[in-house]
Amino acid sequence: MREKRVPVCMTVAGSDSGGGAGIQADLKTFAALGVYGTSALTAVTAQNTLSVIAVKEISLKLIGAQIDAIMTDIGVDVVKTGMLSSTAIIQLVAERIRKYGLDRVVVDPVMVAKGGDRLLQESAIASLRTVLIPLATIVTPNLPEAEALTERTITTLADAREAAKIIVHELGAKSVVVKGGHLQGPAIDTFYDGSDFHLFRAKRIDSASTHGTGCTFASATAAYLARGFEPVEAAARAKKYVTQAIKKAYPIGHGHGPLNHFFKLRQ
Repeated sequence: MREKRVPVCMTVAGSDSGGGAGIQADLKTFAALGVYGTSALTAVTAQNTLSVIAVKEISLKLIGAQIDAIMTDIGVDVVKTGMLSSTAIIQLVAERIRKYGLDRVVVDPVMVAKGGDRLLQESAIASLRTVLIPLATIVTPNLPEAEALTERTITTLADAREAAKIIVHELGAKSVVVKGGHLQGPAIDTFYDGSDFHLFRAKRIDSASTHGTGCTFASATAAYLARGFEPVEAAARAKKYVTQAIKKAYPIGHGHGPLNHFFKLRQ
């Protein structure tokens, strides 16, 4: 009897040598949530739990070749984008998304690493807004990223709602989750799909193991989309997964350590 096909997610993102964020976090998340993960590297970083030490972009030709290799053989159900550091890379990835008719896209607008190091060129923010976000099924900015995308200050849930409206109605995303990790009080994420708002709530966890939370949330959302869940349910489940992965994390390194992506296997 033929086995049921396993859903496939592709991450187009940078590599994290420390293993906590980037494609490493994405592939761990895909595996933990029951989908097959593929990857197209956009940059190699030398980083650990303390800082980003060096960054080297992959050539446009090689980025495109990686995506082509995956699409012409394995195929993709959902693509998740992460670190796309330049305008040229953003435009290339958007072109491939259109070329292959990829209609389920999770955009994590990675701009700054946990330690404060910039991962997106300032000049590329405009391309992120106008070229990639209109192709997104879900955009998953944290508050500073949402502020950069909307050019508005966000300090309250009401501000987050207004930013979500801009990202959907003005920038063209189908839906958005404005993550509330930088707000005071409980960690409340704001989901908006152009008509309805949903709030995803979780108690704030006192933990240093938060490196890669954004990557993990976006890739978990992609995995649940690939498994057939609607965007709001995919994002809600991703929120629960990330919360547990933080709760079950164990110390790694001397700075912001990674989540425990395989916490279910350790129970």
